[in-house]
Amino acid sequence: MREPWVVGVSGASGTPYAAAVVRGLLDAGQAVDLIVSRAARLTILDETGKPFRDGHWAEDLAAWLGRDLAGADLRHWPAGDLAAGPSSGSYRVRGMAVVPASTAACAGIAIGLSKDLLQRAAEVNLKERRPVVVVPRETPVTRSHLEHLIALHDAGAVVLPASPGFYGAGAAATAEQLVDFVAGKVLDGLGVPHTLFRRWSGELAAARRDADRT
Repeated sequence: MREPWVVGVSGASGTPYAAAVVRGLLDAGQAVDLIVSRAARLTILDETGKPFRDGHWAEDLAAWLGRDLAGADLRHWPAGDLAAGPSSGSYRVRGMAVVPASTAACAGIAIGLSKDLLQRAAEVNLKERRPVVVVPRETPVTRSHLEHLIALHDAGAVVLPASPGFYGAGAAATAEQLVDFVAGKVLDGLGVPHTLFRRWSGELAAARRDADRT
């Protein structure tokens, strides 16, 4: 039986994180169900210049991810379709990542608002005790933001702020490397293997570079 990972993309800035997570899941041979909120479509267009349309989702997604998706196990659910598969706990999925997660999405999931399919699917995965990773991308944060993140943590979600580490590539890290670091941490939270970043080995970067030169 097909058991995909649900990836929900909200309207926060940081859609490259979502693209990297989807690519990482596909590279690991995983099935993906994608939900893109209405606000996220505007953000994707603003950050990449590429549209995301329900009627052309496959070709738009291929352009956004920058790869041929022939043979990929992908399904798209419109955010307004509250009768979609992921809206029910009886629809089998492995878990869900909300990346990036706007403060509005975090609040809606935390209080069970189910404003759209993204929020409903996240709530369903929490109640079914499946892995849920929420990636807030907002700074600074207010007390209400923190309270909603605590509520998500207490409900069983992994709250994973989009905070890239630099120990893999150092101060010269490219934007792609920093994005991949966060995406890799999301996949770690879901338990999906990947090679998106160089893991800490207990060896300082300077010593590692010296060893590589010898």
